Amino acid sequence: MTPLRIRAVPAVWLLALTVFPARVAAQEAVPVILPLREQAAVVDHWLERRLDTVVPALMRREGVDMWILIAREYNEDPVLRTMLPATWLSARRRTILVFFDRGPAAGVERLAVARYDVGRLFTGAWDPAAEPDQWRRLAALIAERDPATIALNRSATFALADGLTATEYEAFREALPARFHDRLVSGERLAVGWLETRIPEEMAVYPMIVRLAHAIIAEGLSERAIQPGVTTTEDLAWWFRERVRSLGLTAWFHPSVDVQRPEGDARDGDFSARPGVTVIRPGDLVHVDFGLTYLRLNTDTQQHAYVLRPGETDAPEGLRRALAVGNRLQDILTEQFVAGRTGNAILRAALERARAEGIEATIYTHPIGYHGHGAGPTIGLWDRQEGVPGRGDYPLFPHTAHSIELNAAVPVPEWGGQQVRIMLEEDAYFDGTTTRYLDGRQTRLWLIPRPGANE
Repeated sequence: MTPLRIRAVPAVWLLALTVFPARVAAQEAVPVILPLREQAAVVDHWLERRLDTVVPALMRREGVDMWILIAREYNEDPVLRTMLPATWLSARRRTILVFFDRGPAAGVERLAVARYDVGRLFTGAWDPAAEPDQWRRLAALIAERDPATIALNRSATFALADGLTATEYEAFREALPARFHDRLVSGERLAVGWLETRIPEEMAVYPMIVRLAHAIIAEGLSERAIQPGVTTTEDLAWWFRERVRSLGLTAWFHPSVDVQRPEGDARDGDFSARPGVTVIRPGDLVHVDFGLTYLRLNTDTQQHAYVLRPGETDAPEGLRRALAVGNRLQDILTEQFVAGRTGNAILRAALERARAEGIEATIYTHPIGYHGHGAGPTIGLWDRQEGVPGRGDYPLFPHTAHSIELNAAVPVPEWGGQQVRIMLEEDAYFDGTTTRYLDGRQTRLWLIPRPGANE
């Protein structure tokens, strides 16, 4: 079949996601991966839609007339970096992006105070031959438009919204006419809103990206990657890294793999250090934490597998029940997702409900999207179960994605009552009313080896 060309027929780019062959040898279970050129077309299409819809809505929601993003090459503002075309892998020299809201009828003007147009979505507004000083040109543009408020990406709460460096801020303020100084405001909520908001075009594809992550995890938690008694947890972590690379993708963090076993050292909930290297053996409960990046979107997943002992055809009932308790804790948490409720309020309500049901719970859920640990409401940290000041006080907005990350400590009778921690993480989408997992969630333990026809 002749593949559809996204750049030539933009209206059918979604269909292209299903017909382009992967450029690498992969299991049939691994979804299609677009060639780089087609990936770029999708990213740029999404970017245009986001700039046309998300930015105006956010500026009006927050009452901001002008939003300015400033960065230098290799020291990019995290927000500005997500606004660059797919073929721009970094800013060029000093790149300044300006948004000016001319009202609903005229729309938001987009300018690049830079030596170049920034793709085709930001029009160049600086001619160095006419005005050699970039800062003076920016000041003149501001004076011409006379905005009542000027937002800059400065934040003490969200690192991702704090992209304006002190050096650039000082130079900008020095060039800015004094009458505008008291009009400067924080762009924190604009930056967070831009990063956390997902558009329909992204959400049509995000489930497939998560399915890709699930397929890699399923392959890694199998005899294709694990030889019990030989393979170590470190071997498996590197297997995931190599598998992602073989598909032409990247992992946004180094995977972690650990095991729990009878009479072993149960995970105590302190995640400040990685567990030691361990040989994976029959009878082990194997846990993996894995995330990849594709089309500028990230996944973050934690799942478990049980290594069958000789003669076993399933995991012990106590481990299966423990996973069910973890699934119930996921339900308790997502039931508390209400638009406008803060991360700390969601955390508090979920933990109270879990205690009422006798679940020993730890919750540390975070937004996901352009960044693995994204901007938005923090719903607990593993070491801050009383709430997180600042980031936890941010409200939950519709059209946002979140990694539902948590663990439940459950005693296992077959292991002499020893506790195991069922550490789960699955990516989900909140539409304003309901929360749905992008590609389902783990409700059964993976078995190593997989039961086959010779049982």
